[in-house]
Amino acid sequence: MRVLIADDHPLVRRGLRDLLLDHFPAAEIVEAGDAREALTAIAEGSWQLALIDLNLPGRGGLDLLRDLKHLRSEIPLLVVSGHTEEEFALRALKLGAAGYVSKQSAPDVLVGAVKKVLSGGRYVSAAVAEKLAQAMAEGWSLTPHENLSLREMQVLQRIAGGRSVKEIAGELALSEKTIATYRSRISAKLGLGTNVELTRYAMQHGLTE
Repeated sequence: MRVLIADDHPLVRRGLRDLLLDHFPAAEIVEAGDAREALTAIAEGSWQLALIDLNLPGRGGLDLLRDLKHLRSEIPLLVVSGHTEEEFALRALKLGAAGYVSKQSAPDVLVGAVKKVLSGGRYVSAAVAEKLAQAMAEGWSLTPHENLSLREMQVLQRIAGGRSVKEIAGELALSEKTIATYRSRISAKLGLGTNVELTRYAMQHGLTE
């Protein structure tokens, strides 16, 4: 069994590797530290599973997920992310992910998810399963914030947390002009103008940090 682990933190990759080898000692595990490495590995190798973080350098997570599925639709992609399920699980599943596990989950949850995906199933938590059923009943319609990119979501969360443009720019290592551009895009996509409205929306939809 060949498994790709794509995460930009070496310690996380090591932890995932050790956990998998504890339960699948015969597994061959390859690591990727950014989006380019992940795309190259997926395109050139034969894989039974890929564990993908949603915050890789070089390409936004959901965009990367879309690219990976386009390259090799037959490879099951299990998202292992630091973002909460409320933020991205449904969006990842809609893009073809075989499952979504939060990095806050217990190790046995991840092992169970891996086994489920390897057997041909899809893994979601009970909370996500409920949201998934509701989304399917509604025809998989996207809520406005599900059209936000990963970076736009990060900016929205920080606006809701009361940060200024300057503070957000410092935290994300971007220019204030870039943050202002993201804020304009967020306002356009959500149809909201003021920071108060954006904060209220984020709180109502459980998007705050």
